[in-house]
Amino acid sequence: MNRRDSLKAIGFGTLSAGLLLEACKTETKKAEETAAAGTGEVPAGRQPFEVERDKKLNADKFFTAAEMATITVLGDIIIPKDEKSGSASDAKVPDFIEFIVKDIPEHQTPMRGGLRWLDLQCLNRFGKTFTDSSKAQQIEMVDLIAYPKKATPDMAQGVAFFNRMRDLTASGFFTSEMGVKDVGYAGNAPNKWAGVPADVLKQYGMENVSFS
Repeated sequence: MNRRDSLKAIGFGTLSAGLLLEACKTETKKAEETAAAGTGEVPAGRQPFEVERDKKLNADKFFTAAEMATITVLGDIIIPKDEKSGSASDAKVPDFIEFIVKDIPEHQTPMRGGLRWLDLQCLNRFGKTFTDSSKAQQIEMVDLIAYPKKATPDMAQGVAFFNRMRDLTASGFFTSEMGVKDVGYAGNAPNKWAGVPADVLKQYGMENVSFS
């Protein structure tokens, strides 16, 4: 299983339902607001105060430029660009994370604390912050916190932070237009029913059954 397949399992298997729900709501709200922006109308299903709240959240900044740079590097380590689609930053995951921590404030302290912990660890090990460290050093540091069952007790804070970062990254990517295309989700489409897929029929021993 490659890194992207692993993240698909994370994205649709172990992410909290609440986080994915909020992610989907966020993407839906952005799409509705974009569609209504040119008309000045309130997006369907939204109250004016909700639109104003989202405008304020988008206008405010939580992470510093340095923190956003670290989030961008980490996100692209978690979901790198491959032959099928772009990286986390290509899907604007850092912007998604910036919005989510303002929309769900309980993420703020763990994320900011985790980013500072990461820089401190890198300064102690390499004499540089995470973003100033070499690619090999960044991967070395990530490997210490990316696998909870292998991590040493002194890495517990880093493990907790990276778990949150990975969940947010997967949520942002797989609810983006790029991420939806990446997993091949087509949704419901009228007049395109082609019957039960052959592999499913074969799985249940029904490949020779006629449905006509």
